[in-house]
Amino acid sequence: MLEPVFWIPIIIIVIYLLSSIKILAEYERGVVFTLGRVDRQPRGPGIILVFGPVQRMMRISLRIEAMEVPPQDVVTRDNVTVKVNAVVYFRVMEPVKAVIEVANFLYATSQVAQTTLRSVLGEVELDELLSQREKLNIRLQAVLDGHTGPWGIKVTMVEVKQVDLPDQMIRAIARQAEAERERRAKIIHAEGEYMAAEKLSMAAELIQKQPAAIQLRYLQTLVEIGSEKNTTVVFPLPLDIISSLGRALDRLGEKPDK
Repeated sequence: MLEPVFWIPIIIIVIYLLSSIKILAEYERGVVFTLGRVDRQPRGPGIILVFGPVQRMMRISLRIEAMEVPPQDVVTRDNVTVKVNAVVYFRVMEPVKAVIEVANFLYATSQVAQTTLRSVLGEVELDELLSQREKLNIRLQAVLDGHTGPWGIKVTMVEVKQVDLPDQMIRAIARQAEAERERRAKIIHAEGEYMAAEKLSMAAELIQKQPAAIQLRYLQTLVEIGSEKNTTVVFPLPLDIISSLGRALDRLGEKPDK
């Protein structure tokens, strides 16, 4: 039986070994520093040993992070001030660089995203900002990825979330949309009138070739009117009679030659 004086060092060693055991999840990696020098290969996942105080470990998550960029005041190229916010999706690809190249990669990525959002959107006009979101998202993603690449961070996607316009600009856009709708309505109405005139011209040519067709139209019109219960009396008067009567009156009005 060992003396209690021998059990104390054993207990201390066991406690030390147990405290040195670290468990990393599948999506985590451990960046270990030994006497201040970093191990070039991150450790994990699973069980690893970190012997402190000689060694120190920092946990880095490899999952995709969603970071919301606060609303930024952006002045577009056509001098319109808008508030724009966005969402940045990124993940750590190289844990060692993310630890030693930048003090706080989350804070640094957030600041770069804010400045990039203001600079990129400030180079486009308001119409492009409102109508070409997908193109601007791809451009923002490329610029951000170029800045964060040396830190071991991959920006996978950037989405412009919301664009807040001033009240005056909202009213101006509403007036512009209303004017555009009126223009389209007038064009459609004019096209309809043009097509109707063409059809009427074709019908007139056909009726001129077949004079009996106008009589059929008279009869069809009478049938349509008589189908309803009304007291309307319709008396068709051929236009030829009126023209003949007009010519007769002209001849009567002429003075005989002396």
